[in-house]
Amino acid sequence: MTTYAEGDAFPDFEMETPNGGTITKGDFAGRKAVVFFYPKDNTPGCTMEAKDFTELKPEFEKSGTALLGVSKDSAKKHQNFIAKHDLTVDLSTDAEEGGLSDQLGVWGEKKNYGRTYMGMIRSTYLLDEQGKILRIWPKVRVKGHAKEVLEAARSA
Repeated sequence: MTTYAEGDAFPDFEMETPNGGTITKGDFAGRKAVVFFYPKDNTPGCTMEAKDFTELKPEFEKSGTALLGVSKDSAKKHQNFIAKHDLTVDLSTDAEEGGLSDQLGVWGEKKNYGRTYMGMIRSTYLLDEQGKILRIWPKVRVKGHAKEVLEAARSA
């Protein structure tokens, strides 16, 4: 695993979208992007985060910033998640071993109620128009996060 920091080029990626297509880093060329990693569709915190980004999506678009949510959930699970909560934010599946979340180190060991397991560490990356990392939010707390990221995107 390589450690990525602000100012580094975000790694190239290709991931599956809920509609069976693919999304790549190149799809964001020429505009800023927010890539947020979350543990699991249809869980309370993840649902709140996706809904918050969906609500603010028009404001992100005004600032020239694309949004992409990433989890290890399947395309079918993403389809159900989108339909159930009327999400408009783009989602992708990073289920492959050695995928983007592994490269960035956001797939890792977690502890909850005395249990240790592997899981997605909720993290967000703001990228500039050339795909460089402007800002990283590791170990995100959901409440107010989308608004904080929007303010950073606006000022970038």
